[in-house]
Amino acid sequence: MTSTRNQTPTQRWTADALPPTGHPYLSGQYAPVRDERNDTRLDVIGELPEGLVGAYMRNGGNPFFTPPGGYHVFDGDGMVHGIYLDDDGTASYSNRWVRSRGLEVERERGRAVYGGLSEFSLPDDDAISRGGMYKNTANTNIVSHAGRYLALMEGAHPTEMTRELDTVGEFDFGGRLEGSMTAHPRVDPDTGQMLFFGYSPFPPYLRYHEVSAEGELTRSVDVPIGRSLMIHDFAITPNYAVFFDLPSIFDAEALMNGGTAISWRPELGARIGVMPRSGDGSDTTWIDVDPFYVFHFMNAWEDPNGRVVVDGCRAEAMPTAFGDDPLPDASVRPYLWRWEIDLATGTAKDRQLDDRPGDFPRINDSMTGRANRFGTQGHTRDWSDD
Repeated sequence: MTSTRNQTPTQRWTADALPPTGHPYLSGQYAPVRDERNDTRLDVIGELPEGLVGAYMRNGGNPFFTPPGGYHVFDGDGMVHGIYLDDDGTASYSNRWVRSRGLEVERERGRAVYGGLSEFSLPDDDAISRGGMYKNTANTNIVSHAGRYLALMEGAHPTEMTRELDTVGEFDFGGRLEGSMTAHPRVDPDTGQMLFFGYSPFPPYLRYHEVSAEGELTRSVDVPIGRSLMIHDFAITPNYAVFFDLPSIFDAEALMNGGTAISWRPELGARIGVMPRSGDGSDTTWIDVDPFYVFHFMNAWEDPNGRVVVDGCRAEAMPTAFGDDPLPDASVRPYLWRWEIDLATGTAKDRQLDDRPGDFPRINDSMTGRANRFGTQGHTRDWSDD
């Protein structure tokens, strides 16, 4: 299935207000937006810098209908927000739900039919045939590469959008992409390649992909990880792709039977895998480490001594309670750490860089895979503070 570009603007949607709820992910600052806006002129306080022209886009979960059961923050339908900066110093705002096949089925029926991570349920056969066994919410990220805008969730194909936020459709790189695509691809600033992976509950459990600067998927490699895991992110350097094999076990059978999709199994051990980008999965160097979990990496690079250095947000364990509690136990709060991986000796040293809990690290993307001096991340306050 190869998407074609949509030339007609999408009709704007408006959703009914959700019933009042005390659910932490459906109220307050997480309350879903209920309408779509188009080219709303924004007030500019001061002046925008001359030459600052372009678009800033943000994606996130925003349920259209009241969830049919339990709800987790990962479950909402994708909604992309865009701020557009024009050359006359003005700014405007637009937003759109991602028109996923599953959401289109739900809109026809006037209700939600797909469950989520906290309470999964299979829809009926008609919904499965037209919208999929589970909904491709495309709610986690949106990236721009080779002239395309791709809305992403890690369990499905990307969904192509236009710059105006209209949905083109699911995109599989001309039929070359088998399986899913991570929501956190990396773009090599020197080559323009987009590098990403996809994981699956079935073999091959992990597959690495390379897309040329022109947008063509040129290479796919199976990484011999040996078990079904939830792997949310990875890191790259000019010569390597780095995967953390951490014991967050993905159990599709348990999910289908109403259980928890992810289980934390530290007794199964953890490894760091460093795969040459020019090689094959069998060329991966695996290094055993004590168990921990990382959702997001800041960056990675190769130091002058040939070591691979990786920065990421490390927690002692992975949160597996995909329920209604928004307050993480202290054991799953992440902190910024650094790993120094010596491929010659097959060892890895680590150390904590920050004593404040936080996540969602970012750098200047032009430094991806290179030693960065600066980085940012979101810090979470102590919930006991006023």
